[in-house]
Amino acid sequence: MALDIRQFINMAGMLKDLKSFNFSVYGRWFGYINIILCIALGIANLFHVNGVIAFGIVSIIQGLIILFIEIPFLLKICPLSNNFIEFISRFETNGYRALFYLGMAIIQYCSVILMTTSLLVVAIGLTISAASYAVAYTKHQEFQNTNIIKNPTDADFPREAVIREMV
Repeated sequence: MALDIRQFINMAGMLKDLKSFNFSVYGRWFGYINIILCIALGIANLFHVNGVIAFGIVSIIQGLIILFIEIPFLLKICPLSNNFIEFISRFETNGYRALFYLGMAIIQYCSVILMTTSLLVVAIGLTISAASYAVAYTKHQEFQNTNIIKNPTDADFPREAVIREMV
């Protein structure tokens, strides 16, 4: 029996999240997508021969900051300074996350001044996250965690034997 990544994904939880119409969940999902976009497209834009390189570096840094904001578990397992942890913990409400994503999107929109590149996709993704968190804030929706990854205590979570087979 081969191990499939889909065994770790909670499809029922994802459908429940979609039906909840809680925009903070949508913002978090787009945040996960933004992590990948910021890092991948930031690296891709390092190979330009003009000032876009600076925006590529900023995009990589933004991706890493979003990683710690959207996956707060990493704050506990990674050795980080107290200042950084305090900075990240400021963004625990929908309103502050909306402002944070909007500010980061504006920075990436500024890259268009130098040259139109794939960083525009990063800016649009950040804008979608900002809009989702802003709608959640205006509707007074509670900040909610998402259920994309299965809980290890679930009965259908892959057990040690399956993981050993994969290795």
